[in-house]
Amino acid sequence: MKRLLLATTIAAVTALTTVACGGTAEQTAAPSTSTASATPDAATDAPGPTGIPDGMGSGAADGVFPRTVGHFGGSTEIPAEPKKIVVIATGQLDAALTLGVVPTGVAYGDGAELVPDYISFSFPQYADQMTQFVNVGNRQDVDIEAIAAIEPDLILANKTGSEDIYSTLSTIAPTVLTEGTGVNWKQDFLLLADALGRTEQAQTFVDTFTSDAAALGDSVGGSSGAPTVSFVRFTADRARVFGIPSFAGYIAWDAGLARPDSQQFDKTSQDFSEEEIQLANADWVFVSSQDAGADSSAASYTTNPLWTGMSAATENHIVRVDDDPWYLNAGPTAATIVLDGLKSALQS
Repeated sequence: MKRLLLATTIAAVTALTTVACGGTAEQTAAPSTSTASATPDAATDAPGPTGIPDGMGSGAADGVFPRTVGHFGGSTEIPAEPKKIVVIATGQLDAALTLGVVPTGVAYGDGAELVPDYISFSFPQYADQMTQFVNVGNRQDVDIEAIAAIEPDLILANKTGSEDIYSTLSTIAPTVLTEGTGVNWKQDFLLLADALGRTEQAQTFVDTFTSDAAALGDSVGGSSGAPTVSFVRFTADRARVFGIPSFAGYIAWDAGLARPDSQQFDKTSQDFSEEEIQLANADWVFVSSQDAGADSSAASYTTNPLWTGMSAATENHIVRVDDDPWYLNAGPTAATIVLDGLKSALQS
């Protein structure tokens, strides 16, 4: 499938801040007024990196240690294959388990479980080991003493959330920083895999994923083009639509799926008011709610006549999705869940 044309560059994406729960990055701006076509177009760059940046990684073959890994905090020597690993950043528990590596210490996000439900469901083979995870605190305020007590061989974090404590972490164990934010998931997965000595395994996963996504786009394109898709997330007091340079947005781009004009902006997400509900509309709307209580934004918005009157609502094309993999944990297994969700809806 042809690729989706970005209306503007995405250079500012890496500077976006992280939401409080350690998940997708965000930046608020006025609604887009772009009239650029939402139809995929060839000859354009991907909305996020597809591999390890030049000058980073180790260049070493899989399983070879010691290895020196260039990363977003500098350069780190990992003397031997790590056995006791601490993961701090969003999606890194997902990434490690996808590679068959079970960490020792794990951090959690605000309002989230230490082990998200989708992780437990996706990796039943590690159920017993996951009950033994050492809780090292909130991703935004980790327990340094708990990490040190593990005596880890490797600490994995991301620049977005842990740059300020990188030097402290590095005194405890070799520490590798990925970049963070959902649109960087492929790059960060490959860089993490390099630190673990499993780059080839990760690259095979990414290549297969990208091929599967393209096949989805080919299957639903037809003569009239791919359907438009919209990504919406509600928290207790906020409503946001997600753009092309976001985790779900990148996956949709890989599939060649079109986006509505209202979501042709060059940042991860933007807030919308109840008066702006139409900005969320598309042929298909994929929506999650972190809080669905009676006083939540989800309850207010989704009972609003402007919401129930959207074409996606009247055609029964609003799909409720799991908040953790779609909007919080930008890892490879989460990406597979998002792609499977798109397939289930669009190929039905």
